[in-house]
Amino acid sequence: MPATALEEFCGSTFWNLSLLQRADPDLPVCFEQTVLVWAPLGFLWLCAPLHLAVLCTKATPNKHLSKLYLCKQIVVGLLFLTAIASLAVTLGEDYNPTRDPATTVRNPGIFYANPVLFALSWILLLLCQEGLRRRKGAVDSATLFLFWLILVLCDVFPFQTLLREALSLKKSLDLPRFCLFYISFGLELIALVLSAFGDVPREAEELVKKVLLYSIHKDISMEMLLSRPLVQEDMWELSEAESTLQISQKFQQIMQTELKAARTRIQTKLRKRGMKKTSTVQGEVLPNGRQNGLGKGVSQDVLVMEKEKKKKEDKAEYPEAWLISTLATTFKRVLWESAFLKLLTDLLSFVSPQLLKLLISFTTDKSIYTWTGYVYAVLLFLVTIFQSLFLQQYFQRCFVLGMKVRTALTAAVYKKALVVSNDARKESTVGETVNLMSADAQRFNDVANFIHLLWSCPMQIVLAIAFLWIELGPAVLAGLAVMVLMVPINGVLATKSRTLQVKNMKYKDKRMKIMNEMLNGIKVFLYAWEPSFQNQVMGIREQELGVMRKFAYLSSVSTFVFSCAPALVSLATFAVFVSVDSENVLDAGKAFTSISLFNILRFPLAFLPMLIASMVQVLLKNTHTHTQIQTYIVSLDIKPGRLVAVVGVVGSGKSSLISAMLGEMHSTKGFVNVQGSVAFVPQQAWIQNATLRDNILFGSPVQETRFQATLEACALMPDLELLPGGVHTEIGEKGINLSGGQKQRVSLARAVYSKADVYLLDDPLSAVDSHVGKHLFDEVVGRRGLLKDKTRILVTHGVSFLPYVDEIVVLKNGCVSEVGSYQNLKDSKGAFSDVTGDLCLSKELTSDGEEVEVVPDGQEAQPDAPPEDIVSTTLKRESSIRRSQRNGSVRLRKKNYLKKTKPTPGDEIKKGQRLIEKETMETGQVKFSVYLQYLRSMGWCYTSMVFLVYFIQNVAFIGQNLWLSDWTNDAVEYYNMTYPNWKRDTRIGVFGALGMAQGLFVFLGTLLLANGSINASRILHSQLLKNILRVPMVFFDTTPSGRVVNRFAKDIFTVDEAIPQSFRSWIMCFLGVLGTLFAICLATPIFTAIIIPLAVIYYFVQRFYVATSRQLRRLDSVSRSPIYSHFGETMSGLSVIRAYGHQDRFLKHNEKVIDENLKSVYPWVVSNRWLAIRLEFLGNLVVFFSAMLAVISRDTLDSGLVGLSISYALNVTQTLNWLVRMTSELETNIVAVERISEYTKLENEADWVSGQRPSEKWPEAGRLRFENYKVRYRPELDLVLHGITCNIESTEKIGIVGRTGAGKSSLTNCLFRIIEAAEGRILIDGIDIASLGLHDLRSRLTIIPQDPVLFSGTLRMNLDPFETFSDEEIWGVLELSHLKDYVGGLQEGLNHEVSEGGENLSVGQRQLLCLARALLRKSRILILDEATAAVDLETDDLIQTTIRQEFAHCTVLTIAHRLHSILDSNRVMVLDAGKIVEFDSPSTLFNQQGHFYSMAKDAGITTVDSTVLDSTSF
Repeated sequence: MPATALEEFCGSTFWNLSLLQRADPDLPVCFEQTVLVWAPLGFLWLCAPLHLAVLCTKATPNKHLSKLYLCKQIVVGLLFLTAIASLAVTLGEDYNPTRDPATTVRNPGIFYANPVLFALSWILLLLCQEGLRRRKGAVDSATLFLFWLILVLCDVFPFQTLLREALSLKKSLDLPRFCLFYISFGLELIALVLSAFGDVPREAEELVKKVLLYSIHKDISMEMLLSRPLVQEDMWELSEAESTLQISQKFQQIMQTELKAARTRIQTKLRKRGMKKTSTVQGEVLPNGRQNGLGKGVSQDVLVMEKEKKKKEDKAEYPEAWLISTLATTFKRVLWESAFLKLLTDLLSFVSPQLLKLLISFTTDKSIYTWTGYVYAVLLFLVTIFQSLFLQQYFQRCFVLGMKVRTALTAAVYKKALVVSNDARKESTVGETVNLMSADAQRFNDVANFIHLLWSCPMQIVLAIAFLWIELGPAVLAGLAVMVLMVPINGVLATKSRTLQVKNMKYKDKRMKIMNEMLNGIKVFLYAWEPSFQNQVMGIREQELGVMRKFAYLSSVSTFVFSCAPALVSLATFAVFVSVDSENVLDAGKAFTSISLFNILRFPLAFLPMLIASMVQVLLKNTHTHTQIQTYIVSLDIKPGRLVAVVGVVGSGKSSLISAMLGEMHSTKGFVNVQGSVAFVPQQAWIQNATLRDNILFGSPVQETRFQATLEACALMPDLELLPGGVHTEIGEKGINLSGGQKQRVSLARAVYSKADVYLLDDPLSAVDSHVGKHLFDEVVGRRGLLKDKTRILVTHGVSFLPYVDEIVVLKNGCVSEVGSYQNLKDSKGAFSDVTGDLCLSKELTSDGEEVEVVPDGQEAQPDAPPEDIVSTTLKRESSIRRSQRNGSVRLRKKNYLKKTKPTPGDEIKKGQRLIEKETMETGQVKFSVYLQYLRSMGWCYTSMVFLVYFIQNVAFIGQNLWLSDWTNDAVEYYNMTYPNWKRDTRIGVFGALGMAQGLFVFLGTLLLANGSINASRILHSQLLKNILRVPMVFFDTTPSGRVVNRFAKDIFTVDEAIPQSFRSWIMCFLGVLGTLFAICLATPIFTAIIIPLAVIYYFVQRFYVATSRQLRRLDSVSRSPIYSHFGETMSGLSVIRAYGHQDRFLKHNEKVIDENLKSVYPWVVSNRWLAIRLEFLGNLVVFFSAMLAVISRDTLDSGLVGLSISYALNVTQTLNWLVRMTSELETNIVAVERISEYTKLENEADWVSGQRPSEKWPEAGRLRFENYKVRYRPELDLVLHGITCNIESTEKIGIVGRTGAGKSSLTNCLFRIIEAAEGRILIDGIDIASLGLHDLRSRLTIIPQDPVLFSGTLRMNLDPFETFSDEEIWGVLELSHLKDYVGGLQEGLNHEVSEGGENLSVGQRQLLCLARALLRKSRILILDEATAAVDLETDDLIQTTIRQEFAHCTVLTIAHRLHSILDSNRVMVLDAGKIVEFDSPSTLFNQQGHFYSMAKDAGITTVDSTVLDSTSF
């Protein structure tokens, strides 16, 4: 028998139960010498291979020998010596020469075995510690720490055995071994402490110190230790496994497999139904084996679960349910690990009630030994400790899983966006897709965090019912019946919730769509349209809040049901238990064990419906509608190396042809074959928020010679002198600080630098002045240009360039009408003649022999003048913003006049080089005023009522438990007596009433909070929207739209949904903790002495955590904005990115910005676990002390109070944890209010309406007077207009011309008061415009900008957002603007839906709509900003004619870059360096041979009476 063998080996009894059945129990010595020694050593030997493996590898990094490592090795070395000494003592005793030979008794085998075993183990440990030192990236070892911990715990038993023996005998029987044991024990304790510290390499020490110090709360020692809080640069780099690239690659691989399987399933199902599955061929394989270029434009994979809203049978044609399985497969390892940990946690949670039951029986049965109570208390402590450790490991894995799921989905949505077809793009706006990336991906993240509760909650319910059956028998079925009855209620609530969530998501998408368009088309607000858009957004917001209110009421009902559930279940169970049999008396053991089980039951019962609701939201599918496709039939063959011009009237399909070549159009038949690489210059230049250099290089390697040649050819050298940082100047979002001409030249330079084989140029010359266009044609596109040997397809309206191209393609109604050389087409008198009319060329291009250079006029005047970068913003938004402003005007000079400066690459960063400033971020503790602001928004009445109602609910909860405690004492009072029915009924009645009261008060509190939070949501959103519409337009230049969108999307979402929830949870947790401490103190008053030190520790732990967590959440918010900004930028430049084939580079950049965000998210997840472990340990101490105090006071306490005290304590761990979590969550969520508040306090423009209101008919005459008008963009900058003084009479037509930086745009900015006067004033009909409100002013002026801005909505809304005009008036202006036939031909007429940005209309049609807007307003003053640059000659002629006829009675100011358009003006104003240098009729100025004459000559105008085609376009 093993026990007998062990006894012989030890020389004593192995196990004797009687040693434990006494007041002073002890373990047998043999057990201590065998099991308690071999168990920890066995653990060490099992784990050793992990550490020894490193020593076997050939190459190991030579790491330094730290002091900590040396200390550890010395301690183990000393332990080895104690083992040798112990062996020596045994050998000495048995083989000592002086020993009596007659003595045959020798030491038992254990005295030889254990020292040898220890000696070998210490040698092994020395090697393990060396292996740990050599392992790359390792600083400590959990297995070695656990070994030391187990060893010390096991040695505690022999420690007390030897000590008790020595104290009882007053001497030690075996002094050498006694001394050696205590020396070893001391060394083991030292080793345990040392193993708790990480051995950080010298190179990482500073970083670790920094991170630790940053975490310390500012109020305690931050200011003493560091001068600043955590910033993004301090975040640690992500490990490879956590990076977006790795997560995304793994997800994409598995997604393809799952999609394939899903498609196979769907096809099998369709075959069974007998349906034929047809699939559109996205890219045909060409005869030469190459795939059609359309493949890159039309996505062949599915990311978002989409369905067509077609016939019902079509619904089966799309693969479903692949996303969940893809995620499950991708992250299966972490799912299994977390599932195992969750199982352990759940099982341990059921051990605590059983130990509670034993403790209660211990207090009632005085015959049980006292030490048993202490064992129960320690066991309870250990169970809670292990439960905490397993739970936090589970949470760590789940939160990392959620983070990875969000990362995978965000990266996949971006990747999908890069390959999505144009048809699909039209069906969902950028705003909706951003919503998909932010809110919807976040929902997946949230569900991933708690996915295991789907099986864990039912398991907990089943186990709880099983244990309750053991306690209360069949009576538990009554409680079960109550729960079953609640299932249908839950079903109804879940269905209703789903409907409301769908509605809410639709309204949110709709609101974000309008917000995006508003921010992109901000220049339209020069029409004073802000109120219309504000009302639109507020209308949708009210609908959204209405749905939110219904949802909140539904949640209140749901909360009421589930807060009543545990009370109703316990009431039903106890009532049936005491009623069915008079013998059944509720004692403390049954009652409080049951209550603990009901407390466990409370969580799964409450959480399961919430989880189901979250799953419902995640499973919602985005739907999209079917759209009509217009078909073009084109056959075209272009030979390599030729220059081909594509011409045609507006809407003839020129841009569509380029799109088709790029593979951006949907091919229904035939194919497009483009051989070689492609460079694309779009009609509306796409500029990135990057430096000018990066915009041109566009990912290509730097070759300085080629770069300089490109700058010179694209006429960009003069601009570099005007830009503050030269080529290193940062260009704002959408190229906001460049003029339209500069943007187009940068776009062209990008193409030139790319060295592609085929160049597709979509009308790049229309945005620049005619002479600059001539230069670009010569130096870049033409026969002598940099691209002379390349294939070039040029869409153009410039007649002057056509004789110099190899071939002309004429398009008409989407078809190729004619192809041929200029002369052939001209002679054929076909469609080409219709396009050009009977105009002929009157001037040749500059002779080939003449060398020309581009020089800015500003170079002689003011090379250092502040550029109109940030503020000429009036008319700058949407995709391309003012094309012919500031630096667009450049003139040609002979070579000898050239003054050229080459920027040096190593130039230092100059002032103004950066335009977009880093997003500001509050630091330190969230100010209390922010909380007050939110509470004030809720309303003080609601706030105080919510606190009061929740307090009463908590009182009812404590009252119910005290009543139960008193009830259980009846078991003692009526022992062996009949329990009176009246007493039973009273007990049940009061218990039930208090339970129902809790539910009602929770319901009332939730209801009040819902109303209050909706009030707050309405007020905060309203303040934000109102202020954003009133900020100066300069704000939109220096602020990426992503930041503003983030306020309206993420921050408003937080205010709507997250803050009310965390506020409610915080109140309930706070009151719950107070109630728990009150109950424990009531049972054991001495506990109050323990509360104070625990509270101090708790305070410091939570402040330590909250400071770091809050800062990390702020970093998360700030680093999230670039994800959306980059996404928006990508979407607007999709065709350019795809044309250049740079999808991979943009994917990498997207991964980089997501990684930057993850760098702050991952530490936040870890910091949560850091906090939880410490807090749960505090909670476990509360459990331990309440149990210990109960054991100590067993003689004075009744069992009911013991049960009450410990059952409350068991609950406090979770509540404490949630309290700090909610404190932190509330503080981090309230940051959203802080961020919204920041934007509500931005400085506003002047009031929309002032005290002085003009008459209804003002301005009647339209007279303008400038009096010594001076203006500067910002107080610290120089003047841009220097004392402008002039009179403009009623109905005068004024042309405004001038070189770059002359102040033309500033003049119109001043008229609309985009920038305010520094001195002087502007009078309109005798009224100083500074005294008027902005809306009174702007609504009486009209501007036709160069870049038309339209919004998604009806044509009618785009023309008349306030609905002040009748249909007849609108049709009248459509006729005047030559759109009546087009609109009349549309199926829905004025109600025709315009897509986002007006993308379903051509640029010319959009411009005509802007003309119609102007006609509708009937203003007496009209400002034209080169309104016809992007239209053909026919449309240009129509617009000019209409303006002459319809605005004959108006004062018209025309900013001109092409002089032909102002030759019929009454007077021309020539500006130079912010001053009027000439102001007279065109003929007078021409004859004076001054500035105007010089400009006219450069533009090829020989006389002001001639119409010169060299500067015209069609």
